Amino acid sequence: MAVTAIRPVEAQLSLRARVEQALSAAIISGELAPGELLTVPTLAAQFDVSATPVREAMLDLESRGFVEPVRNKGFRVTTVSPEALREIVEVRQLLEPPAMEELARRFPADELPALQALAEQIVDGARTGDLRSYLEADLEFHLALTRLLGNRLLVATVADLRSRTRLVGLSDMLETKRLDESAAEHLVLLQRLADGDAQGARALMHRHIHHTLGWWAGNPEGE
Repeated sequence: MAVTAIRPVEAQLSLRARVEQALSAAIISGELAPGELLTVPTLAAQFDVSATPVREAMLDLESRGFVEPVRNKGFRVTTVSPEALREIVEVRQLLEPPAMEELARRFPADELPALQALAEQIVDGARTGDLRSYLEADLEFHLALTRLLGNRLLVATVADLRSRTRLVGLSDMLETKRLDESAAEHLVLLQRLADGDAQGARALMHRHIHHTLGWWAGNPEGE
């Protein structure tokens, strides 16, 4: 299977950060499957960079629990147990839906155009099958919404939980309409926030996060 997240990186930010971002997207989405062995020389050739930023990126991913070292071979993509994923989702459900409910009560209308552009990037990423762009825009969209509440600890906590969430069924969704459907939920959420629909925003955010255990994990919704 071709891994769309791994391609030559642009000379923006640091090479280490860009490589980590791409590998993170591939692991989160399931394009790089749990148990897959990764080697620094092979990745460096795929990214068209030297070995140093790749090695540094792998060490960063190891600290996040995404990979583990394999002596004299490279790094192996780790497996997240269903129990660990469920615990992450449960904490996110305690934080993010109430946060969106509160934001709907005081949503700043002047922020709508920028957020609309991010939501459209998510939709475009789903439509074109660019999972890296999809995940990058998705993360920025949700963190941008959370920042509007003015609580830095909440933003940091949500960012940390999202950084540890795996969506291993995401790449398989490219063959269905489900990724388009979940992407469109961002536009609906934004409209509910702009309309001041607090309960609607909360309910949609709850359903959106639940996809982590359903569609995005390769399971039927409702499990």
